[in-house]
Amino acid sequence: MRRLVVTASGGPFRGRSRDELREVSPEQALAHPNYAMGRVITTNSATLVNKGLEVIEAHLLFDIPFERIDVVVHPQQWIHSMVEFHDGSTIAQMGPPRMLVPIALGLSWPERLADIDEPCDWTRAQTWDFHPLDDEAFPAVRLARQVGTAGGTYPAVYNAANEVCVAAFHDGTIGFLDIVDTVARVVEAHDGSPVESVEHVLAADAWARAHATALIQLD
Repeated sequence: MRRLVVTASGGPFRGRSRDELREVSPEQALAHPNYAMGRVITTNSATLVNKGLEVIEAHLLFDIPFERIDVVVHPQQWIHSMVEFHDGSTIAQMGPPRMLVPIALGLSWPERLADIDEPCDWTRAQTWDFHPLDDEAFPAVRLARQVGTAGGTYPAVYNAANEVCVAAFHDGTIGFLDIVDTVARVVEAHDGSPVESVEHVLAADAWARAHATALIQLD
């Protein structure tokens, strides 16, 4: 295997520049084109924090270096991930742009349940698009690679600070761009260390939430 490719829908703000994201509203952030996932996860899809967490998960689950995990924007979301091999071939995991099949497979593994969703109709003309990720407008994935590479308690801090910032965004306390910007400030302030226990992770989580809250209040 040469690399993994994780696809992102791009969320409701796909194609927008950083400047165009400054004044977006919580209601706009929740208007995902494909999925209804609740406030936190839908907002994470808009910032691409969700994709940053998936990159960390892929690294941990499959023991693949971060430099061999790519993120590509695929608005139709029929292709969920791909595995590229050394001979130049690629195998894609395809399925309906819904979470029914992944949830069912998680519950029934290693078996596959019948008729969970409708497969793609290959007799119908259709076009699928792929675009490079805009790291300037959506820096969450780049930041996730940073915290994932640092390891230890950094990923827990990234996640916890984001949850606080998402709540503040929906409360009207901070803007959309402030979500990831504040998470980055919390990560920068964190004195990470190897994970020694669950309690150690929970302490880092609590610290990140408190520090993110303090930064938001100061601003």
